Amino acid sequence: MRSPDSAEARAVLRGGWRARLTGAGAPLAHRGFRLHLAARLLSWTGSAVAPLALAFAALHLGGGPRALGLVLAAGVVPQLAALPVGGVVADRLDRARVMVWSNLACAFAEAAAVVLLVSGAARVWQLAVMAGVCGAAGAFFAPAADGAVAEVVPAGQWHTANALLKFGQNTGKAASPALGGVLIAAAGPAWAIGWDAVTFAASAVLFARAGALPRTVRPRARFTAELRQGWYEVRCRRWLGVMVCQAALIGPAWLAGYQLLGPLYGERVLGGAGPWGAVVSAFTAGLIAGAVLALVWRPSGAGVTVCAGTGALALPLAVIAARIPLPVLVATMLLAGAGLEVAMVVWTSLLQERVPGDRLGRTLSYSTLGQTLPVPVAYLLTGPAAELLGLRTTLGAAAALITTAAVLPLALPQVRALTLAPAEKAGPTPLPRGGA
Repeated sequence: MRSPDSAEARAVLRGGWRARLTGAGAPLAHRGFRLHLAARLLSWTGSAVAPLALAFAALHLGGGPRALGLVLAAGVVPQLAALPVGGVVADRLDRARVMVWSNLACAFAEAAAVVLLVSGAARVWQLAVMAGVCGAAGAFFAPAADGAVAEVVPAGQWHTANALLKFGQNTGKAASPALGGVLIAAAGPAWAIGWDAVTFAASAVLFARAGALPRTVRPRARFTAELRQGWYEVRCRRWLGVMVCQAALIGPAWLAGYQLLGPLYGERVLGGAGPWGAVVSAFTAGLIAGAVLALVWRPSGAGVTVCAGTGALALPLAVIAARIPLPVLVATMLLAGAGLEVAMVVWTSLLQERVPGDRLGRTLSYSTLGQTLPVPVAYLLTGPAAELLGLRTTLGAAAALITTAAVLPLALPQVRALTLAPAEKAGPTPLPRGGA
């Protein structure tokens, strides 16, 4: 016979999960967030197609791998250069307005590229300019968009809102490339780029209508002073500087192993694109599963969760280095994707809670810049390292680096003590516009 206490405990547990599932949709009750989410979803459907279309457009113009590399680099370098400025602009101006103009800049640049491609007048350097405009616009959009989440939902729902956005983004990543391939095959790369331009323009309209909760309006300082203030926000928080350094090691090691050496391993060892496609699909499925988990789970130990989630990226690289069979690799890729996505949702929510809203854009831009700067260097060094040390040894070294970088920050008490506030207490109460 079961005890009444155990039956009561199970009822409480069922009620807790039911409440979490119900609360997962709470941000959708706010019109501003619904419009924000719809705009991001629409834009992601285009952005997931654009890189493939851009690659085929450059190749159709007679450019080889070097030309394609030029176009891709042209999209990254301006973004890195403009990120600190984008953070200041996101804190100084209305964030919805920044997102609108960033989207419109990309829409006009891609529309111009479509006209050139359709007319037959396009050149590779023109595609590079288009990619550069979109990259620079992204440097303004990203800090404004992450900061805007804290303006369209109340503080206690930031974590859930971030998880909903991640779920939508990853679902779009999973479905859009296949649709993009069909569109490119049927109509050509120009029209796929055109679709991206349309989604940018439509998203701008939705962002303009989203509105925002009241936030603090502060007196403006000199632009250079605000740049320094953004750097100070990172430097004065020891835990933040340490975690940015961690990401600056883990991110490049993972991307070099997964994006650069992974396909090579798939071709040489797994037998081609088919098996490696299953590995990539498992990682994408893991990202979606992680976003779903973050919707119903709000971990209190934020620092430990971020370290564990990013550290999970070492598992598939270690499996590849050890040449363990494909089913194990697929399983570890699924786990790595889920761990990474939970870590990213927690990290974004943590910054929104710990950094004042009028400095959040600059802090996010410096954080992103620190994580992204080493990526091109890793891409350049990984190929020669694999030729010198061998494919499996290089992947094993990347796994070891990720593991070490994931564990070391936990030696700092400030990192171990990082927590997310309970949902009903998370974040500061927004002040009325014009408040001190």
